[in-house]
Amino acid sequence: MSAHDRSRRPPAAARPPRPAPPAVASPASAPVPEDLLPGRKPVRELLEAQPATVDDVLLRQGLRGADIDAIVASCRQAKVRFRFVPAADLDRIYPGNHQGVLARLAAGEFVDVSDVLDAARAAPLPVALALDRVQDPGNVGTLARTLYALGGGGLILPRHEGARLGPGAAKAAAGTLSRLAVAKAANLSRALDEALDAGFTVIGAAGEEGAQNVFSFTPAFPLMLVLGNEEEGLRPGIRKRCQVLCRIPQARPLDSMNVAQAGAIILGRLAALAFPAD
Repeated sequence: MSAHDRSRRPPAAARPPRPAPPAVASPASAPVPEDLLPGRKPVRELLEAQPATVDDVLLRQGLRGADIDAIVASCRQAKVRFRFVPAADLDRIYPGNHQGVLARLAAGEFVDVSDVLDAARAAPLPVALALDRVQDPGNVGTLARTLYALGGGGLILPRHEGARLGPGAAKAAAGTLSRLAVAKAANLSRALDEALDAGFTVIGAAGEEGAQNVFSFTPAFPLMLVLGNEEEGLRPGIRKRCQVLCRIPQARPLDSMNVAQAGAIILGRLAALAFPAD
């Protein structure tokens, strides 16, 4: 390039400024989601003060030390589920400084199974729901919303194999999870035994032809309705504790119903029995 050509270039001050690179928020400054609590000391203090607000605790694999031992001991004492997971899983859930410990909070506080039974017995619709390994938080939230609207008492879920009651369940429930009695049972079969001993009729939803037509049978209240996993239905140990199995008759062939849809239909039938038309 000649001196003449160089002289035709605009002076540096006149050139348009180079665009600045986009700002990247550091993980440490990112806001903490409302359903997550990171850090060893905060998680330990919450477990000691309000364990009923904790759905589960995630710890980084390989962590050792007195504070980790204390968190695990608090989880066991409060019957809060916990597990050790790869560091990448924790970083994906919360990319900030979690110190290898993350508590995931529930949409409402948990109570004992006996509290759910008491709430159901006193509810306008004396019914509680037991969910056998229902995995989708949206289904759980929708069922909670339906149960609350119809006057039901509460929910019982297995502690280790049920859906997490976090934002997905809370959104679908539209605030009703915090208004219902919700228990996480260490053993769902024993929870059903407790309901039977308390005088509840335990009925399970099943699709086989041998099950009773939900629109033609009349169960006794108070009642525990048991709904099964989205793919596998009720486990054998749960089925044998059901005094009655009921099915929803279908006028047209359909592979299966969503568990929240099926639960809503059965709850509607139970409400019709509990609140007969004048």
